[in-house]
Amino acid sequence: MSTTKRGEKRTKVLFRATGVTKVYQMGEVEVHALRGVDLELYAGEFVVILGASGSGKSTLLNILGGLDVPTGGTVVFRDHRLTGADEDQLTEYRREHVGFVFQFYNLISSLTALENVALVADIAQNALAPREALRLVGLGERCDHYPAQLSGGEQQRVAIARAIGKRPDVLLCDEPTGALDVRTGVVVLEAISRINQELGTLTAVITHNAAIAAMADRVIHLSDGQISNIDTNDVRVQAKELVW
Repeated sequence: MSTTKRGEKRTKVLFRATGVTKVYQMGEVEVHALRGVDLELYAGEFVVILGASGSGKSTLLNILGGLDVPTGGTVVFRDHRLTGADEDQLTEYRREHVGFVFQFYNLISSLTALENVALVADIAQNALAPREALRLVGLGERCDHYPAQLSGGEQQRVAIARAIGKRPDVLLCDEPTGALDVRTGVVVLEAISRINQELGTLTAVITHNAAIAAMADRVIHLSDGQISNIDTNDVRVQAKELVW
């Protein structure tokens, strides 16, 4: 089995979450999505956040990405406290530091793959060339194709290229293979892993698919809004070796 040895990555903390809670008010009912999460994420590591539907995975990812704010606790990115930041500060944080990949691709149908990626690169200060971003996800030959001319897996890889076009410090992926078959999902995971290794981007993938955990440096298990366990992999299995 092909593997990649885990490097000495746990040195520089990018995120520190302390006592993070999130409560949603649904009519007269309070829904506790997160219940006191303490977590550190490190520069350059590949993390899988694993849990069943409703465990709090997406809520945690959205808070780390500045798309949502916690009810209680603190979240610090580098030396910047995200909790308490206003909307303008969170927008600047997202624009400068975070790339997002979601289950659905949200590409603009009237733009080519290259033009979709260029939309993000154009607003970034230290952008990757759009063609280089597409090359990194294995789509260097598909720059001039429109989304309707691409398969689902290719569209997801364009979405990944768009997310990394601004050279983010953090790549947050919410069920990136959820709408794909196994074979196509492996290709997408290979692209995500390549970005983590070649660009050194802190990469967090949330999933309910336990097989993907073997790719990670660390696996964070969420259950009922709490971290139940954190596993460390001594080796990272390549995506093509996964079985699910």
